[in-house]
Amino acid sequence: MPNIGVPELLILLPVVGIIAAIIAAIVISAGKAARGRTPHPTFAPTTPAELEHQLQALVEQGKPILAIKILRQHTGLSLQDAKTAVDGMRAGRRLIDHPAMARLPQPSPRAHQADLATRVRELKAAGREQQAVHLVIGETGMTQSEAQTFVQAL
Repeated sequence: MPNIGVPELLILLPVVGIIAAIIAAIVISAGKAARGRTPHPTFAPTTPAELEHQLQALVEQGKPILAIKILRQHTGLSLQDAKTAVDGMRAGRRLIDHPAMARLPQPSPRAHQADLATRVRELKAAGREQQAVHLVIGETGMTQSEAQTFVQAL
């Protein structure tokens, strides 16, 4: 094996540095691409109250950017308007009162379906109290604690 002198070594150092930088860039971009493919929970809200509940859950989980994205997808709001609405949710304001919520499909009237209290009682009797709470939230727009109180009172 030939001996490498100082002049040859000085020539090789920049080449090794460039190769290391290329490898580091590939590793970093692969990591970003993998994070970009992380699936986000998707849902199709059936009512404005259900959308508000889902977005509030995201805000409480510390995911306001995802909440903004989903709000924009379902209402067509601009980025600034959606951010303002989500910031309002973070400050305790109700999203259900926002004019963009009128763009969502309104719940269809339940002509031959039992009233909410009857359906909640049936769910409780079947041991599905959490589903009853979600039903109340989806149909009334109540907060989680208000809905739990309603379900427990029946």
